[in-house]
Amino acid sequence: MVEERRSGVYERLYTQLEPLIREKSPNLVAGMATVAALLHAKLRHHFWTGFYFVAGDDELHVGPYQGAVACQVLKGRGVCLHAVKTASPVVVPDVEAFPGHIACDSRSKSEIVVPLKKDGRVVAVLDIDSDKLAQFDEDDVGPLSRIVALLEPLVV
Repeated sequence: MVEERRSGVYERLYTQLEPLIREKSPNLVAGMATVAALLHAKLRHHFWTGFYFVAGDDELHVGPYQGAVACQVLKGRGVCLHAVKTASPVVVPDVEAFPGHIACDSRSKSEIVVPLKKDGRVVAVLDIDSDKLAQFDEDDVGPLSRIVALLEPLVV
């Protein structure tokens, strides 16, 4: 884990998010907005925290997010589309080293993307960028996947 205290923060966030999503979120967009807001506010290494919706075979559209203005459309390449095509989380310690990276903000240095699936199909991804190198590792994948899975019942 990049930060020793991060696992405890993830656990507290899950405990806080679970009732908010399961009992209060009226739809997927509201749930995503809540997840993005809490993750962004509580984890200091987040520079940009948000979701992209799958919009066809080779395109993603921005969803709820926190941070600088986002790319509205991601098309044909990038970390988020790679996560969709592989249906797996992607951890990128240095975005400059990722072939086909889409630079929505030149200040972004590292990234993690976690797919949201429904019935085995990726419908969206949680995308988190940091303005520092190597801010995510495999220890972030499990807790973030667990948080993203809270949204699955809201997918229609």
